[in-house]
Amino acid sequence: MEQQGTQAWNPGTYDTQLGFVSKLGKGILEWLNPQPNEFILDLGCGTGDLAAEIAGSGAKVIGMDQSASMIATAKTKFSGIDFLVGDGEQFEVDHPFDAIFSNAALHWMKDADGVIKSVRNGLKTGGRFVAEFGGKGNVDRLVQAFYEVMPHYGIDPAERNPWFFPSIGEYSSKLEQYGFEVRIAEHFDRPTPLPEGEKGVMHWLDGFGDAFFKGLDEENRQSAKQQVYENAKQKLQAIDGVYQADYRRIRVYAVKK
Repeated sequence: MEQQGTQAWNPGTYDTQLGFVSKLGKGILEWLNPQPNEFILDLGCGTGDLAAEIAGSGAKVIGMDQSASMIATAKTKFSGIDFLVGDGEQFEVDHPFDAIFSNAALHWMKDADGVIKSVRNGLKTGGRFVAEFGGKGNVDRLVQAFYEVMPHYGIDPAERNPWFFPSIGEYSSKLEQYGFEVRIAEHFDRPTPLPEGEKGVMHWLDGFGDAFFKGLDEENRQSAKQQVYENAKQKLQAIDGVYQADYRRIRVYAVKK
């Protein structure tokens, strides 16, 4: 998962407490359908789990993420794969790829036009762009909790919001604008259990909500986080004591014309 600018990433926490992100992303690999000897970029690769899955098909994979700490962990976990630090909103490649893949990363890249232009320039003609990311309404109950609590701490949550959650029409139109043919696009609900019971909500806030708390002293930071936590728990559905994050995802399969 790649973040542009404000989110602080902890690779150990990401793997141990938020590992569901990569596990749930395996479904989009079926759309990618990597083939032996293909040249594939994993954009926003995080700690490399899905890049390793792609490499297992015999494809040549490069993983890229803006977080240097995530890339360092990926290199340690999967020494046989090439990983590099790079900005998903503006990147260039030496040789075009057969496919560019991304899971749970594009919603951290608010300059969607920059991403799509970079992806287009990085693909061969006929190359495919296969991605899954947060769509309109994604984690809306958690977002509401931030918007209700943070103004009490002098923070405008709209200015801090690090996410871009487009509608399927908005994103498909952007792809077409930059010379892609959209072959498949889906926008669907995926209620996602947050592991470890009530702790799951706090793990999610620690892992993904850092941008909203930046600049607060430690006392106010912990107080604000606790209030967002309590607010979010009231909004989220719980099944057998496990809170369900209201994820809504977009999947796209597009081809460079």
